[in-house]
Amino acid sequence: MWSRLGQGAGPCCCVAMAMLLSPVSREQRGSFSPPRIGWHRKWTNSINQDRKTSLLAWEKETGIELVQINGQRRYGGPPPGWVGDPPPADTEVYIGKLPQDLYEDVLIPLFQSVGKLYEFRLMMTFSGLNRGFAYAKYSNHRGARDAIAALNHYPVRQGCAIVVCWSTQKRELSVDGLAASVSQQELEATLQRATQGILSVTLHASPHQRQAKLAVLKYSSHQAAALAKKALMEGNLRLRGSEMRVEWLHPDLKQKLQLWEERPPASQVQENKRLAVPKPLALSPAVQNMLDHLNTLCGRQCLGMPLFLTKCIRGPSWHRELLCRSHN
Repeated sequence: MWSRLGQGAGPCCCVAMAMLLSPVSREQRGSFSPPRIGWHRKWTNSINQDRKTSLLAWEKETGIELVQINGQRRYGGPPPGWVGDPPPADTEVYIGKLPQDLYEDVLIPLFQSVGKLYEFRLMMTFSGLNRGFAYAKYSNHRGARDAIAALNHYPVRQGCAIVVCWSTQKRELSVDGLAASVSQQELEATLQRATQGILSVTLHASPHQRQAKLAVLKYSSHQAAALAKKALMEGNLRLRGSEMRVEWLHPDLKQKLQLWEERPPASQVQENKRLAVPKPLALSPAVQNMLDHLNTLCGRQCLGMPLFLTKCIRGPSWHRELLCRSHN
């Protein structure tokens, strides 16, 4: 619990952590017992009281209504007075590196200053701190673009600059480590009962664990997938398996699974055979150096993981054509 609190915490959290880890007398050690959930909630409430009071006063003054459900607090979606359909997917930005005691009374006016907000979602912990990231959806593409241009690396506090970039709108999850006996029908039924927006479920032999399966889950929206990921990671869905790992579906893994479907080896028809993942082709040092530079550039510009497509063309001599595009 303590390591999670210390990670990405603001100055107040760091001071409290230092107090927890400071030396104590023999008498104190004798009466010390591990902190309980109630103690933890009382601690976070005490260090956060001024910020929470400010948030409540802002809500009362502006009349803005915040709704908290499933680990996130939301404004809008749609906001008061909105007429028409929701804006398209390319109008949402991701906001990262937030101080954990920073709330909507600061964030919403800041992001409203560059464009009209359709929705603002702040991810929350059970203790009342934010989880360090949020999403802002604008009424049009220009609003989101202006938010990135104006607020990426914006210092919300001294020495604390936030990250603002395009939201990737991921909709696919990978769940590795499921029991080999789990059937697709059983998994689909469980997910339909416990999550919303599930579109498809595919099962594969796990490329990482013996006698285990990997499932690829596709959802109708990024929000539905994020809520399902949270439920799976917290163990709210009773699925058979050990050392289960839930992640956003990585492009490399997706490509390997697609290649497997297109060219299944003879061993696939036999029972209890593991997934044979094709090994990537070796790249020349010059090409590898270029890809390393491209990965670094995409990371600095918050463009996400680049996707690569290689193509071999036979002509007077063999040559390889390299195409790439941003994951976003």
